[in-house]
Amino acid sequence: MSAVEFAHIEEAAARLAGHAVRTPLIESPALNDRLGLRVLIKPESLQRVGAFKFRGAYNRLVQLSPAERKRGVVAFSSGNHAQGVALAANLLGMPALIVMPSDAPAVKVEATRGYGAEIKLYDRLTESREAIAAAIAAERGSTVVPAFDDPHIIAGQGTVGLELFHQSQALGATLDLLIAPVGGGGLMAGTSLAIKTLSPGTAAVGVEPKGFDDTLASLKAGSRQVFKPTTRSLCDALESPAPGELTFPILQKTLADIAVVDDAEVAEAMRYAFSTLKLVLEPGGSVGLAALLAGKIAQAKAGATVGLVLSGANVDPDQFARVLRREL
Repeated sequence: MSAVEFAHIEEAAARLAGHAVRTPLIESPALNDRLGLRVLIKPESLQRVGAFKFRGAYNRLVQLSPAERKRGVVAFSSGNHAQGVALAANLLGMPALIVMPSDAPAVKVEATRGYGAEIKLYDRLTESREAIAAAIAAERGSTVVPAFDDPHIIAGQGTVGLELFHQSQALGATLDLLIAPVGGGGLMAGTSLAIKTLSPGTAAVGVEPKGFDDTLASLKAGSRQVFKPTTRSLCDALESPAPGELTFPILQKTLADIAVVDDAEVAEAMRYAFSTLKLVLEPGGSVGLAALLAGKIAQAKAGATVGLVLSGANVDPDQFARVLRREL
C-alpha cells in the first residue's frame, strides 16, 4: 500500500473498533457565542495516550506478521507517537524501542516508559533520530514505524475524520469547515481525506505554529519545502521541518488554506480551553482553537458549522502551570 484511499480509512476503523476511544463531539455555547459559529469539537485529547496518535500506531502494528511482532518495532518521536506506539505494542505483545529527544517533555517520556517501551534518548541538535532508529532496526530486525509518513498511519489517523463526519450527521449538522493541526501532516491528511470524500463541500484548513509553517510554504511553492529551524516553538509536537512525502500530495488536494499561530495565541487558547471548555490541552493540540480565537481562519464565516480537532493533552505540568499563570 503506497497511497491512501478512503477505503483504507474504513478498514482502519474496523481494526480500531473496541481498541481506540470513539471520542465524543462536544459543543460549547460560550465558544459559539464568542465566535458567531457553531463549533463541533472533536477532543482527541480524550483518546488513549491522550492524543490521536494511538489510532495510527495501532492500525500499523496490528497488521504486522507474527514474525515481525516477535522482532518488535522502533519509532522516533517527541512524545505522542512514542506513547501511541508503546501502548499499541504493549497491547499486541511485542517489544518497542522509542528514540526520543533528550529535551522531550518529561511527562511524555515517563508515559512512554510506563507503557513498557525501551527509550533511547538523543540530542536533536547534533544527532539524527532517523539514523539512530535505522541502525537499531537493522541490528534487531525490527520494523520502523514512522510518525506520519506511512499509509497505515495516515489511514488510522483518518478515522478521526470518519467519526467526525458521522457524529456531525447524527446531530443534523453539515460541516462547512474542518480545522486541525498540521505537523508532518498525518492527522490532517487522513482526516481531510475522509471528510472531503464524504462531504466535498467542506473546506479543510490546517494550522501550523509560527516558525514551523513548512506546509504553508510547500503549498505556496507547489513542492515540499524543508525548513531548518533556528528557534523552538511552544508546540513541540508540531516541530516538523517538512510535510511528509506521502502526506503532502494529499494535503495539496484537500486543503483550502493554512493558518499560522504564534506562541502567545497558543497559550491563550490553552487558557481558554481550561477555563471555558474544561479541557486540558497541550500546545500543539490547541492550535486550531488558537487560530479561531485569534480570527485567523478566513473561511470561518458568521454562522458556519466548524469541525474542530483538538489533537492532544500531553502537556508538561510545569509548562501548563506557567501558561495558566500567564508566564508564557
